[in-house]
Amino acid sequence: MIQDIYVIDDKKELSATLKNLFKDMTEYRFINVKAEELDIALRSIPALIILDEDNTNVNIVEICQKIRKDDDNNITPVAVVSSNTDKAHRIEVLKTSVQYYIKKPIDEQYLYYTVKNMIELLYTNRKVSPLTGLPGNVQIQAEMKKRLLNNDIFAILYVDLDNFKAYNDVYGFSNGDEIIKFTARVISKYAHNIENSDNFVGHIGGDDFVAIISKTDYDKICQEIIIEFDTGVEKYYNQKDIARGYVEIENRKGILEQFPMTTISVAVVEVDPLIFKSPLEIGEVGAQVKHRAKSIMGSAYVINRRKK
Repeated sequence: MIQDIYVIDDKKELSATLKNLFKDMTEYRFINVKAEELDIALRSIPALIILDEDNTNVNIVEICQKIRKDDDNNITPVAVVSSNTDKAHRIEVLKTSVQYYIKKPIDEQYLYYTVKNMIELLYTNRKVSPLTGLPGNVQIQAEMKKRLLNNDIFAILYVDLDNFKAYNDVYGFSNGDEIIKFTARVISKYAHNIENSDNFVGHIGGDDFVAIISKTDYDKICQEIIIEFDTGVEKYYNQKDIARGYVEIENRKGILEQFPMTTISVAVVEVDPLIFKSPLEIGEVGAQVKHRAKSIMGSAYVINRRKK
């Protein structure tokens, strides 16, 4: 996933330095805006904001306060680069919840590792799923909102498993966790199968996942996910259940019930910002499409095409 880093620098000197330092790392994208264009950065909910105090003509403390007051960016890390070495000034800036105050002249190696480590730490902290290592609801909502605000056209893939509870009842939660991790790997593999894409995969919880896909063949991605899942899921079953194609569970009345093997359902919502205004609206349509996908026997996908 590409990490957008906004550099507030009216002279574009700092952004040029950063682009050169990270020229071999395509997952980092540095975007320069002037101080008066701060709203552009905030609307994009970046991974990091870096401000060059020397090359802005506005009060740096006020800029930092504005960032922190923005609901979508109140946890976005901020670094200030400045030649002002006055201790009182540095403390005043840091009081606005700025993570780093980097003094000029810039040590490029220090700048490189500070930026790199800040992004990696934020990414780690946003991983609410220790099981899959994927971002959770906070980042999922932020990604959706960012793309809507930027008038992007994209698709949301809502992915979950069928008959998964029956699997857990027979094989136990530890084995169920292995299927969850397998599912995460399959979705991520095909969502990120495009070089330099800004596609995103998140784990809502349990057996529910979300993938946000930009400008590509959704049908192909869904087909690839289903083929690999159906082929690979068999290794989590014993040969007896594979041979008969179902598991047996005794219900409360002592009667054996048969449940098909776990399959995967994918509900796709093509999002046009002229139609959808919030993640909530997308989610409501997604629930309807998911119901249609899950009504189909076996692994399946259904796409809700955007209206032309």
